[in-house]
Amino acid sequence: MNILAWIVLGLIAGAIAKAIYPGRQGGGILGTILLGIIGAFVGGTLGTFLSTGTLQLAATTFSIPGIALAVLGAIVAIFIWNAINRRSAV
Repeated sequence: MNILAWIVLGLIAGAIAKAIYPGRQGGGILGTILLGIIGAFVGGTLGTFLSTGTLQLAATTFSIPGIALAVLGAIVAIFIWNAINRRSAV
């Protein structure tokens, strides 16, 4: 996938994940794009693990199921980020 498609996928997936996840995440548009790109890798890796049983780094494609996996991965990334920040703040 080229870089423009990654940016668009990241923006779409990150925005949807931020809208679904409760609370305030902040980060602006660049943070949203980065969150969506990370979510695409996390979602692709989870999808590959669930379908093949092997753990390998994979990314989703720019399609409806790919965006759904990227949103799921971005929600997982938000959860992990909040858990790390909450622990370090204590």
